Order: sequence, then C-alpha cells, then structure tokens
Amino acid sequence: MLAEYLANLDFLFRLMIKVNYPPPSFRIKTENGRDLIFDEIRRKWIVLTPEEWVRQNFISFIQQELKYASTLIAVEKELQLGELKKRFDILVYDSSHQPWMMVECKEPGVKLDDSVLSQALRYHLATPVQFIVITNGNDTYAFSCGKGVLAEIGEFPQQP
Repeated sequence: MLAEYLANLDFLFRLMIKVNYPPPSFRIKTENGRDLIFDEIRRKWIVLTPEEWVRQNFISFIQQELKYASTLIAVEKELQLGELKKRFDILVYDSSHQPWMMVECKEPGVKLDDSVLSQALRYHLATPVQFIVITNGNDTYAFSCGKGVLAEIGEFPQQP
C-alpha cells in the first residue's frame, strides 16, 4: 500500500496551507540549563527543542483556531512498525475515538519533501487515518488518504 501512495508523489507539494498561529501563551522555564515548555496535552514539562516549538504551536493552532477538542488529541505516542517502535508527533481522533488525522512535525528549516511524507505514510500503515499533515512551522501540507489514493488538500478538514 505504501508503494501505491508513493507512486503519486510527483504531483504533490503544490497546495501549501497558510497557518495563522495564535499568539503564544506557553509556560516556559529553565531548569538545569535547559529550556522547558509545559505540554498541556501530556501534562508535563518537555525539553524545548525547535521541533517541540513547532509541535506546541501547531497543537495551539488546531485547538484555538480549528476548534479541535483537546480531549481528542494525543502527542508523541508509540506505535509499532514491524520490529521498530516509533512515535508519531500528533494524532487527532474523531468523535468516535478512532484515529482520524496524523501530524508529522519537523523543526523550522527542514524541507518538507517526499522523505517527510514517506515517514508519515509509514506511520499511517501502522495507524490508518483519513488525513495526514506535515509541517515545519512555516510550511504546512495536508493530504487525504484512503483506498490507496493520496490526494493533497488545500485546507484543514473539520473534526467530526
């Protein structure tokens, strides 16, 4: 199934979605020389890396701007890919608590290309979703996926 999706990558990355992030209102502290940010979903302090900054801003965006329910968002949960254990960045569930949208976050400056989308698609094989989003905080792309067809979409879906 991954091969079916990957065969169509040459037409992708044309419909970048503009994300209007809300003003940051994060709790940040320094401890033992490291900056930490409080993750409201995981309810714990996390080392503030560039990728974590993107992840926290995107979570804030989908909660505040898109009105996705925070109770239906999971962050950095483990999934099994064959013998490998990996972690997705953000998983949004539908109102029936079924995986619905997966978000792969990269730090700013990381080019969003076939390799990033391929990573998200591998996670999709382990945890099938209707939508995949990839973002580096500056650029964001979204895709609908199903029945071996991957289609780029120009806006975020409404959470069911």
